[in-house]
Amino acid sequence: MGSAYLVVRIKGQADCPYWATTTMTLLKLDKKYRATILPAKDNTLGMLNKVKHYVTWIEIDASLAKELIDKKARKDGYKKITAADLKELGFESSDALGAALAEGKATLSKLKPLKPWFALSPPRFGFKKSTKKMYGQKGVLGHNNDLPKLVRNMM
Repeated sequence: MGSAYLVVRIKGQADCPYWATTTMTLLKLDKKYRATILPAKDNTLGMLNKVKHYVTWIEIDASLAKELIDKKARKDGYKKITAADLKELGFESSDALGAALAEGKATLSKLKPLKPWFALSPPRFGFKKSTKKMYGQKGVLGHNNDLPKLVRNMM
């Protein structure tokens, strides 16, 4: 088991049952193509398995976390974060913050000026697999080993 998960919501709000909407709200995934980094716990994995038909996830590494922070992290007013903001949070660089998030030592929702999610765009060149099927059935949903490549196309 990894120490943090990168979770991306693939399906939108239409025809989403109440229990799935509630779970995804708790995971900070309110809209389609939102991503977040969650520390690995038993209840986190249970929530991900509950909404596996709407989201995709993988254990995150520090390099992808750093890339997400550099390109997609936002603060209040939807402004990009600066080096001064990182120092204020107690991290000397985005490398340190990415490593802390990947190891599960820091949580996006606890870092106050930062938004607890990353807003991604639809992937360039489209999805290569079905968005209606699980990863094991030649789709993208659920635990997806190809997610880092997909997220880099969405940044």
